[in-house]
Amino acid sequence: MTVHLIKLSVGVDDVDHLARIQAKRLADARRQGAAPELKHVTRHMPRRVDDVLDGGSIYWVIKGFIRARQRIVGLRRVNRDDGTPACALVLDPTLVRTERRSFRPFQGWRYLALERAPKDAPGGRRAEDEVPEKMAAELRQLGLL
Repeated sequence: MTVHLIKLSVGVDDVDHLARIQAKRLADARRQGAAPELKHVTRHMPRRVDDVLDGGSIYWVIKGFIRARQRIVGLRRVNRDDGTPACALVLDPTLVRTERRSFRPFQGWRYLALERAPKDAPGGRRAEDEVPEKMAAELRQLGLL
């Protein structure tokens, strides 16, 4: 049964900022002669590997809201620079915007059940992405977004 992961994207301002960071990482890998694959290294390997690889995505929480996802195409055991074991989440480079949903801060990653995952945003972009976060929150409270 497919299961997703959810993770905070710390230090990222919006989906476009995340896309720029990831594009730079891919370009750096190409320049260094490494395989041009997008990886996010995390401390623990998910126990539900088969479920994650059965169509699972990583949902990114940016500034308190789930705002995008990326398909997870592989999970690989790696070692960090200091030799400690870790897990590389190999990601499809395509960022898919989702319907915005608030999410409380947490550490590490968490499983996200298929039925709890927000839907992809229609047309890939929502009007609320065009307004500042504080204003979007107020408009949502008023039922206008």
